[in-house]
Order: sequence, then structure tokens, then C-alpha cells
Amino acid sequence: MRNQTKIGPYNQDRPQRSSYGRNDGGERRPYNNQGGGRPSGNRSGYSSGNSRGGGYNNGGYNSGGYNNDGQSSRNYRGNDNRRPYSNNNSHGGQGQGGGGYKPSFGGAKKLIKPVKYKENLDPNTPLRLNKYLANAGVCSRREADAYITSGVVKVNGEVVDQLGAKVTRGDLVTFHDQPVRLESKVYVLLNKPKNCVTTSDDPQSRLTVMDLVKNACPERIYPVGRLDRNTTGVLLLTNDGDLASKLMHPKFKKKKIYQVTLDRDVAIEDMQAIADGIDLDDGEIHADSIAYQSEDMLNVVGIEIHSGRNRVVRRIFEKLGYQVTKLDRVYFAGLTKKNVVRGKWRYLTEKEVNMLRMGAFE
Repeated sequence: MRNQTKIGPYNQDRPQRSSYGRNDGGERRPYNNQGGGRPSGNRSGYSSGNSRGGGYNNGGYNSGGYNNDGQSSRNYRGNDNRRPYSNNNSHGGQGQGGGGYKPSFGGAKKLIKPVKYKENLDPNTPLRLNKYLANAGVCSRREADAYITSGVVKVNGEVVDQLGAKVTRGDLVTFHDQPVRLESKVYVLLNKPKNCVTTSDDPQSRLTVMDLVKNACPERIYPVGRLDRNTTGVLLLTNDGDLASKLMHPKFKKKKIYQVTLDRDVAIEDMQAIADGIDLDDGEIHADSIAYQSEDMLNVVGIEIHSGRNRVVRRIFEKLGYQVTKLDRVYFAGLTKKNVVRGKWRYLTEKEVNMLRMGAFE
């Protein structure tokens, strides 16, 4: 018999539930369904049974991972040093921004000091010229290619108009005869609000995520991935192109956890179906883990997923006839929105940046 790990609902004050889901042999553990899709008896988190063990099963949502009442919650997976994730949007996060300012006890405001991150770089390592210009915040790589071929970029006083040219950090690079220096790396975590688009420039003049972090730094940062206009939660912004590419590439498995509020209670059969796999227009998708938020809120579930497909969480539930009324990303690649008020931001810590650089995330 497969081990059954006890897991808790989001609020650790509520009674615990047993865990069951799909195993490698396709066998399901039995469950009861009575009264219009509302489950009876013990309810639980569902896991797809892969080697990761699932976020809800074996402790991913263990004993208050989603704690809505501001009480203490246990760490993610229970035995590591990661911070718990929470829907508590209270004040008090270290380095929290909000227009770049932080209130002091006297009521005055002071500028938040940017975090300086250590970079172990060899000054003699060659770097493509277009990447050098992009890393310096001059333009994108594609735009840099156009500038290079037009002859407005010089290296050590000589025009370089050949694509693929490489430079080192010790070379003097100029753009329109103005010296170009590499920018310091900046990493900002935003708790994105609703009615905000994930873009640097919106032709409809709507609120953008860049409007919310405009005072975070003078460097040119941009969002890593995107969240829909009405999806809230964790969003990383940075000028570290290499890290951004790693986090957005499908081969790098990044755990994402969402709290989903539906227009009605989710039937227990549908919870199991999502764990087993749902056929969408672009192929089958299954949740790594899924669980009800609590015993008496069956229209609110937490879902852990690695896929980066467009609107995948919404499409999963829409396929089963549900309407998503709220969608909140509470966890992304080891980062949470704990202590960051909705619409505010903070700098990543050195420890968090090192974790991302080393790929020590799920």
C-alpha cells in the first residue's frame, strides 16, 4: 500500500486531510462524491505521482503553506530553508518598495537603498557586442544589430559594423560617440495587482508593471515572463538577460503555484481529472499537485504546475466548465510575495539571487 502523507489545508487551524492521487500504475484511491459535486468524508490534495513528490503531497502545502490569517506557517517542503508562501499581504517586508520609498517611524519617507549583488566576472571573457549593448541598457539585442551595421558603434575608437563581433569588459565601447558601461544587475520582485499589464509600453495607456517599479532603479529592467492583466501575484523584473532566458526556457523546470478562485465549488472528480491530465488544444497538461484551500471553501484551490503555456491555468478550468474569478500566483521559482503589499515591490536578497543563478529552484 502506498504511503499516505498527511497534509493540511491552507489554514493550519483547520483539520488535516489525507492525501491521495494518481500513482505510476494509473490506480486511483477511492473517493466519495455526494450532493451536487461537493465531496464527503476526507478531502485532500491530489498529486500526479511524479518523482518530485508534488507540492501539496509530502509537504508542499503542508500545515498552512497558504496561510490567510496572518499566523505562522511552516516552511516550504518542511525541511529546507525556503520561506513559506502566503496570501498575507501585510506590511513589513525587508526592502519593500512602493514608488521606491519606505515609511520611517517618524512618518517621513526615505529612499530604499538598492541592493548591490556580487558578480564573479572575468574581465577578459569575450562578449558579443550586441549583448554588451543590451546589458548596458542601450537597447535590445535586435536593435543593437541594426545600430552596429549602421556604423554608430565603436570599439576602442574604431567603427565595428560586423555582426558577431566580440568585446571584453576592458574595451572602450561607444554609442554615438558616448561611452557605454555595463549596468549593475538589478532584481526586483513585484506583487502585481489586477488591471495592470505586463509590458513596458502599452498603446492603450493602461497601467503597466513598469509604472509600478519606475523608481526602483535607473537601470533598464524588464519582466521575466508575463501575467495576464487580471492575474495577480509574483512577478520578477531584472536586467539580467542570461537569468531571464534561463527562467523562461521550457527546459528549465520552474515551479509555479497559483491560488485559483472559481465561480462554483470544484467537484472532486474534476480535481482528480486535473491531477491525471486534461486535454487542451495544445496538448495534454496535468497539475503536479492540486488541493482545496479549506474544508469549507471548495471553490478556492491551490494548483502547482511547471508548464509555461499561455493562460494554461485558466484554460484547464475553463475546459471543465468553470470560470476563474481570481487568479493569484503565490510562488515562482522559489520566490514568494510574502510581506509585499499588492502593487508594491522589493529587491531580491543576495541569497535569492544566488539561488536563481545556480538554478537551485523548482
